[in-house]
Amino acid sequence: QVQLVESGGGLVQAGGSLRLSCAASGRTSSIYTLAWFRQAPGKERDFVAAINWVLGTAYADSVKGRFTISRDNSKNTLYLQMGSLKPEDTAVYYCAVRMRNTIEFDANSYEFWGQGTQVTVSS
Repeated sequence: QVQLVESGGGLVQAGGSLRLSCAASGRTSSIYTLAWFRQAPGKERDFVAAINWVLGTAYADSVKGRFTISRDNSKNTLYLQMGSLKPEDTAVYYCAVRMRNTIEFDANSYEFWGQGTQVTVSS
């Protein structure tokens, strides 16, 4: 089992920045890929970014150049630095873990999830 706890969400004006954090505990040595997803009201949970030991990083086209995913292994913490925020970035952001050594864009491919943190971008 892996437990994930997100933090750092909030209300920000368009053009602003936020940094999300996700603290992992439990079987962290078995984690291969960590990812961020987001879900807006009435919409599906969408891939945002992922990071893998060997494969590197991947981003959704909608956030490339604005968001940066990173991890601090000493703290078992995943980050998402978000910049140039837009109202369409408003969503609940979730971190997720995949216990296999690939990067997947489908939420169903991730085994463990955090509870989510709300990000609201005002225009």
